[in-house]
Amino acid sequence: MSAKLAAKPVPRSNLAAPPDVMLRLYGTMARIRRFEEKATELFRAGVIKGTAHSYAGQEAVAAGTCLHLTDRDAVGSYHRGHGHCIAKGAKIDRMMAELMGKATGSCKGLGGSMHIADLERNILGANGIVGATMPIGTGAALAAKLRGGDDVVIAFFGDGAANQGVFHESMNLASVWRLPMVFVCENNHYALNTAYRDTTAVPQVALRAAAYGMPGETVDGNDAVAVWRSLGLAVGRARSGEGPSLVEAMTWRWGPHSMRANLREPRSDADMAAWKARDPLLVLKERMTLEAGIDAGAIAEIERAADDEIAAAVRFAEAGPEPTLEEAKAAVYAPAQAFVEPGPGSARELTFAAALNEALDQEMQRDPSVILIGEDVAETGGIFQVSKGLVGKYGRERVRDTPISESTFCGTGVGAAISGFRPVVEVQIFDFVTLMMDMLVNQAAKFRFMNGGVAKVPLVVRGPQGGGIRLAAQHSQSLEAWFAHVPGLKVVAPSTPYDAKGLLIAAIRDDNPVVFLEHKMLYLGQTGPVPEAWYAIPLGRAVVKRAGSDVTVVATQAMVARALTAATQLEHEGISVEVIDPRTIKPLDEETILASVRKTNRLVVAHEGWRTGGFGAEVSAMVTERAFDWLDAPVARVGAADMPMPFNDKLESAVIPDHAAIVAAVRALF
Repeated sequence: MSAKLAAKPVPRSNLAAPPDVMLRLYGTMARIRRFEEKATELFRAGVIKGTAHSYAGQEAVAAGTCLHLTDRDAVGSYHRGHGHCIAKGAKIDRMMAELMGKATGSCKGLGGSMHIADLERNILGANGIVGATMPIGTGAALAAKLRGGDDVVIAFFGDGAANQGVFHESMNLASVWRLPMVFVCENNHYALNTAYRDTTAVPQVALRAAAYGMPGETVDGNDAVAVWRSLGLAVGRARSGEGPSLVEAMTWRWGPHSMRANLREPRSDADMAAWKARDPLLVLKERMTLEAGIDAGAIAEIERAADDEIAAAVRFAEAGPEPTLEEAKAAVYAPAQAFVEPGPGSARELTFAAALNEALDQEMQRDPSVILIGEDVAETGGIFQVSKGLVGKYGRERVRDTPISESTFCGTGVGAAISGFRPVVEVQIFDFVTLMMDMLVNQAAKFRFMNGGVAKVPLVVRGPQGGGIRLAAQHSQSLEAWFAHVPGLKVVAPSTPYDAKGLLIAAIRDDNPVVFLEHKMLYLGQTGPVPEAWYAIPLGRAVVKRAGSDVTVVATQAMVARALTAATQLEHEGISVEVIDPRTIKPLDEETILASVRKTNRLVVAHEGWRTGGFGAEVSAMVTERAFDWLDAPVARVGAADMPMPFNDKLESAVIPDHAAIVAAVRALF
């Protein structure tokens, strides 16, 4: 970076703020600076471990922004989030304990510096994934809008995140829905070690606001008064229902990217000196003295109070215990709800899609916090008509068509879920979930854990998966094994209309993120009995679809019907087959499977996903570990061939296992 750029920051405003505002700004900034100085000292001493990212040098942005916020307003942060937390009112002693990994920390020692949060103060957390705070903030802003009132959401992010796709997706979605949100870009001129001028096509990030129909402004991020005035306008605009804004604050981080300091320093001494000469605390001191007539004694008292608070915070943190493994395990999932399953007895029959539609309808009628978002879910009713008619009953506020921006509308679901709603996010074709992986795996699945087990993330991500209708390689995959591998997620895979309704209701009521898989062939399959009354099926409970004594077949989704066909055929050969449908892949009802294997002494696992690394491998390992002495033959797995799904219909049929493949696998065990 050239010295020319450092020597010419955005000119600061000549407009003063009231003296009490300046004092409050300075008090916040002094507390942030002292916190970061002490944190750096403790990191170098080995007391704070891992990594931490100092906010020193950028204090004016957090202070000037958060002074406009109420307790009800929400803030999303990124890896350099200490300052945002302090400015929003987080307790410094609990923050310091969190940096030390203590159970008395704000996240009980499970989040650490990069994920520091305080949900009691609507600080939705720092985030180790660049740009992730923006989709989550969009969801929190949607929740604020649906609740009514005038709450706003701030999404802080760095200049590097402005080149992430979710930046553009979130700006667009927030503008389309006129959400009460302010995007605050803290442009400290470097992403990690690369200058933003070398990676960003526009001269200022704020210029991108015009493309999304919102105001954009670049301000002097080292002048707390300038930030305070600019954010006052943006927050006021959001509160009055005028929609989002983008504010870019030009600033400078004093330290390296992180406290680890294991990278080269790309910034010149001249740049560092030029920016440090405009220390935001010194800039505000000058304003306080020259413009507001505040004497040095009042300023010194603020600094002494900050020193005392930090010293007390260190003592508190050092005295705290470390979290136990048991506490960490308990933080992964919110407690499950108890339901009594009625059984499928009913004279009325529905299609698979109609059963899902009825589940959505009944839950939306019962609970106004249930919302549905996704591509073409409103008037179109989804491409498989699962949401048909719901927009007419519940309106476009609760049944929302989204742009084609999977990562962000999934992240919007995450943000709305942690803000008190129960979003159901439809994936138009489940292969597109690859675009949502960060929001599912790094955000939804980990949010409760990183916040010490106190958060709820009642999110359902549902949609069609699997092959059989000639949609070829990018629209036909069965990816359930991916999600079953991730702690924090639940994975549901119904095989009948009855199961579909009861499991979807249970998933919507669950306080954890649920991946809900709907096989496309089941949409096109036979009707089945479905009680009209409300009911829920407990997640994690398998069902024995057919009793048998010679071999157990565990089958999922569309493979269940094929397993039952195979069992009928094998019965004529004198082989009695017990068919088990897990219904929920995670948590898995291991005991029902084990009880069956101990009775039949043989096991076949059949699923449509690829055989290698698939769900069958996990069931095989579990049974081998826990029931090896009962097995009279090796566990057999039936799965798709290890190739992408071909378009040709005969090849597609050859790749997807049929009932004959199950019959062959069973015969091989005898």
